[in-house]
Amino acid sequence: MANHKSALKRIKQNTKRRMRNRIVKTKLKTSVKKALSAARGQGDVSSELCSAQSVIDKAARKGVIHKRTAARKISRLHRRVNSSAV
Repeated sequence: MANHKSALKRIKQNTKRRMRNRIVKTKLKTSVKKALSAARGQGDVSSELCSAQSVIDKAARKGVIHKRTAARKISRLHRRVNSSAV
């Protein structure tokens, strides 16, 4: 256990950030799954794809994922949706 006041504060801050990041990552995964299921014919593809892209961009802006990781995820998502639409 931490002995210094600053170390105790860091533990609290890290816990809050970890929980916040976990929520954002869960939303990200859910939105990607929704977009892929919509591509398979179970919903509106364009709106789900747009919302998934928005969630990925927000996660990158908040620093939960890196901006290049976000770009890669968006690119792969678009590629998978377009290939399933053909």
